[in-house]
Amino acid sequence: MKRVYLEETSSTNDVIKEYLSGGENVVVCAERQTGGRGTKGRTFSSEKGGVYLSALTFYKDLPAERAFEVMAHAATAVCKTLSSFGISPEIKWSNDVLAGGRKISGILTENLLAGGYVTASVVGVGLNVSNPLKGLENIAVSMEELLPSLPTVEKVREKLIKELFSPTDFSDYLRFVKFLGKPVLVTEGERQYTAVAREILPDGRLSVEENGKLRALSAAEIAIKW
Repeated sequence: MKRVYLEETSSTNDVIKEYLSGGENVVVCAERQTGGRGTKGRTFSSEKGGVYLSALTFYKDLPAERAFEVMAHAATAVCKTLSSFGISPEIKWSNDVLAGGRKISGILTENLLAGGYVTASVVGVGLNVSNPLKGLENIAVSMEELLPSLPTVEKVREKLIKELFSPTDFSDYLRFVKFLGKPVLVTEGERQYTAVAREILPDGRLSVEENGKLRALSAAEIAIKW
């Protein structure tokens, strides 16, 4: 596996795509991003003090219908990393990792498909370690706020890379999903409603119960009602 370390870049996801033709797994890390991105085109605060990396992985036999496993694996890797340092994380469907009800990590996944298979994936991860979160204190949290003794960014990064390239399965992912059976606020387009989260299906859809009827969500956002 090739590793690339940068002091600053616009986005590690953009840089890593330069290696798509090489056929080799690659990790690109940056101390700071000037144009970090989240899902749906949102920006991701990426000041120095956090872990910012993208992992390029190639696959030989991953069917497209199992593409959700790529994101699930990345979220599990982040949670295992945080757990190893004494933090109790949880996954909010579909790709945010929370600690104490606030976001501590974001994941952006881009899959390349051909012939009904996922041939490669680019997984970008931002993990708050000691980076400033000015203006985001109510919705985001860093490891520094949660730990009496803070590990170095380098130590957290190395642990995360190890977990990203270690095997996991769907049961590992579900172990960190703690909102099932609880009410959530669902946003679908302009419609908002409260439902009970019932199950995350193997294809990544979230099954919710609204007024006694089950629905499987694929393109929606949820807010956990604490």
